[in-house]
Amino acid sequence: MVEPVAGENDEEVSLLTQHSNVDRSWRLNFDGVQLSSEHAEKKPPRGLHDCLGVLGPEDNVAEYYQQQVEMLEGFNEMDALAERGFVPGMTKEERENLAKSETLAIRISNFANMVLFAAKVYASARSGSLAIIASTLDSLLDLLSGFILWFTAFSMQTPNPYQYPIGKKRMQPLGILVFASVMATLGLQIILESVRTMVSDDQFNLSKEQERWVVGIMLSVTLVKLLLVVYCRAFTNEIVKAYAQDHFFDVITNIIGLIAVLLAKYIDDWMDPVGAIILALYTIRTWSMTVLENVNSLVGRSAAPEYLQKLTYLCWNHHKAIRHIDTVRAYTFGSHYFVEVDIVLPANMPLQEAHDIGESLQEKLELLPEIERAFVHLDYEFSHKPEHAQSHS
Repeated sequence: MVEPVAGENDEEVSLLTQHSNVDRSWRLNFDGVQLSSEHAEKKPPRGLHDCLGVLGPEDNVAEYYQQQVEMLEGFNEMDALAERGFVPGMTKEERENLAKSETLAIRISNFANMVLFAAKVYASARSGSLAIIASTLDSLLDLLSGFILWFTAFSMQTPNPYQYPIGKKRMQPLGILVFASVMATLGLQIILESVRTMVSDDQFNLSKEQERWVVGIMLSVTLVKLLLVVYCRAFTNEIVKAYAQDHFFDVITNIIGLIAVLLAKYIDDWMDPVGAIILALYTIRTWSMTVLENVNSLVGRSAAPEYLQKLTYLCWNHHKAIRHIDTVRAYTFGSHYFVEVDIVLPANMPLQEAHDIGESLQEKLELLPEIERAFVHLDYEFSHKPEHAQSHS
């Protein structure tokens, strides 16, 4: 349990004391629900079954109990939010220190990407290898994607409530979509050039000096990327973890590019364009998956049922006067969720009291880090048709 910081959360402590004598018998409560230690522990991967995507009976049981553990953890988080008015976590000083270290990791990654990209451009010019060029394209992809993330984050931090009344949260996925289209075009161009090279039987020539330069640069780049993988994986921040994954993919593409160059020199010329095609296809596939993910965030895809379950639990435990929960929706709006909640209150409740219940629920929902904005609609019955005309179609 995290204790509030002295002098900063005194009001929250008083609220806790005040709420300790309130009757909570009307609330949903899972405090008495406990899983056995055997089922509560997270199961390690089962090796071959996981690789092949085959689940046996034991796997299905383990997956079921893991879902129950995660559900109870989510309910406990909602209980803490309902009781304290904030999501328990680190102190302000700890969050600031962590944010500084995460920012440092991102800056180191961006600086390393720029230096290593310049080194790979030089290796591409010295060797003329299509595989090295394709690997350099992947590094350009990482460099420009980091710039797009920085630019969109900067744009979102400069709001304009008159021209953009609901913010600029969709700029980031939109920028990634535009960039992914450009990278896919470059990948196709490399594939076409590789096919042309294979058909024309162009000779691949690499002198001993050029070979030493290429091998030295590619091995150095791979080693630096490997160190960055280890460094960035020590963080829990999603952006830093994404950088760690990009660094790991760079290690793979650098090794494939170097192997293709050496095979083309010592075995056969066609190995180089084949390696370039493999890397280009890999780049296109990676960014196609990124495009699909960002398209879902733009079109307003619904949140997972487990997340809606948590929101419903929070809404029901918000106030004793809530008679029914008519609707709970959460859908993507850029990188965050918009939430719509319809609750039913007594028909004879004064407007001021009903308004305070709805407003406090809205503020509580917007405390969740995944939620950009919450809308709470108050009603006195739940037998009517949906309010919006599009819901009927």
